Amino acid sequence: MVEYVGKGKSIMDVGLAQADLPLNTRCHYYELEITDAGEKCYIALGLARRDYPKNRHPGWSRGSIAYHADDGKLFQGRGVGDAFGPRCFEGDVMGCGIMFPRDYILDSGDDRDDGDLEVRPKQRRVQNDLYMNDEDEEEDGEELEGEQEGRKVMVFFTRNGKVVGRKEVAVPAGGFYPTIGMMSTGEKVRVDLHPLSG
Repeated sequence: MVEYVGKGKSIMDVGLAQADLPLNTRCHYYELEITDAGEKCYIALGLARRDYPKNRHPGWSRGSIAYHADDGKLFQGRGVGDAFGPRCFEGDVMGCGIMFPRDYILDSGDDRDDGDLEVRPKQRRVQNDLYMNDEDEEEDGEELEGEQEGRKVMVFFTRNGKVVGRKEVAVPAGGFYPTIGMMSTGEKVRVDLHPLSG
């Protein structure tokens, strides 16, 4: 169970949890169940680069894509979302996965087995960490010069076991990590990083 323990008073009060390993060809999908929608259900499920800013909802900054429960919008690397799917509520199960090409090779360099996946932070609550360094924050539309576009994959999202939609995106260096964000009082989710393993 992951619980939001922040103040939920501004867009800087994001609580972010990220898996230790990126999705890969053997572990390519994960889910969360909304066990408590909290005050506003500002819950986001998606994928992000490893060094994603801790004070930004998934999908708001470059190297990320996310389906947001409160409005059903898809956010991809910017703070403005596009109409995508239905809103999600308490009891709904949201899922996110990647359809990899047959010849895909992950460049993470991490030898650990998929069974070692854990959602961070380890204390099992979403932390509301505010960083004082400007290097951990990004503005909408900020792009790094010389950034190489990664190999394209198809990212898909589900709601209660049915595909909501999909989007082709470039994988950032190191891969896409399962990432969830919360931003209002009382939100709780149950995360399953291996829902397809039975």
